[in-house]
Amino acid sequence: MMTQRDLHIEGYAVRAPTLHDLDAVVELINTAARADTGKNGTTREEKYTEWTLSEFALESDARLVLAPDGQPAGYVEVWDEEPHVRHYLWGVVHPHYRGQGLGVRLLAWAQARARQSLDQAPPSARVTMHTSTPDRNRAAAGLFRSQGFTLVRHFYRMLIEMEPGSPPPEPVLPRGVAVRPFVLGEDDRATHQTLDEAFQDHWGYVNGESFEDWMHWIEVDSTFDPATCMLAVTQEAGVEQIIGVAMTHTRWEKDPSVAWIDELAVLRPWRRQGIGLALLHAVFGAYYHRGMYKVGLGVDAASLTGATQLYEHAGMHIFHQTDAYEKELRPGKDLSTQTLDEPAG
Repeated sequence: MMTQRDLHIEGYAVRAPTLHDLDAVVELINTAARADTGKNGTTREEKYTEWTLSEFALESDARLVLAPDGQPAGYVEVWDEEPHVRHYLWGVVHPHYRGQGLGVRLLAWAQARARQSLDQAPPSARVTMHTSTPDRNRAAAGLFRSQGFTLVRHFYRMLIEMEPGSPPPEPVLPRGVAVRPFVLGEDDRATHQTLDEAFQDHWGYVNGESFEDWMHWIEVDSTFDPATCMLAVTQEAGVEQIIGVAMTHTRWEKDPSVAWIDELAVLRPWRRQGIGLALLHAVFGAYYHRGMYKVGLGVDAASLTGATQLYEHAGMHIFHQTDAYEKELRPGKDLSTQTLDEPAG
């Protein structure tokens, strides 16, 4: 396990954060995000949920940099999940302390942390590290490129802005398919299973989120409301099957006036039949009738299932772009989804 001595920055203190640092780290993240995008980057609740997931350990997976006056100057975290073939790093440097080499040091620590688990990955597997930055943050992009990272993907945030007095269309569904709200305590496992199967067609998929961690988000997040989450269901031999899912949050952490669709997926055999559009319209309608007229989501700009085109057809527009970067830590066979082996619908 790495210790704080593994990252040394002259004049600064470096250590693993604890839950006592939560508010300070949230403020650091939001200060940097406002400088880069004009919006906050997280909430206390969201960061607490992340820090308390079973797959993440503050002691080994994160480092906090403190300036000489004790103020947080930088933060980095690494997500290293089984089978240890795709590592995700995310970091931030306070605007006042940029240009002093902190980003380079944090990035170096993150790569060293990722390399610790190389021997835990399947022997013939390709191992990579991934990170991302808002497309307007040229300094971060330059840093990643200087450290051997390559631009591999763009991701969009998309938004619909409905007008009072103009409700969204009612869902239109194929025969035998219905849309209904998610019922917490009854639909949990079946919904998680549907999401996991559907997201195997998402670029970069290796393994899905465990049911326990998925439920952790639901149980801790005060913005979760099952009444605004929608399921597409069908009946076979009297047994209901969930074939599509839209999981939502009543407030986006970066803008509380925006409701957020966190996950939207349709099982492969049921795609291109209007079910995804029907789920969107059901979610839009649920929020419209609550007086919330803005709904957003995130999407892979080159989605293998054509999701971007679906969202545009539903009346959503792009309002933000994030660029994803990758660095190969070890060559080998790529275990992640890169293309679809067969048509998605």
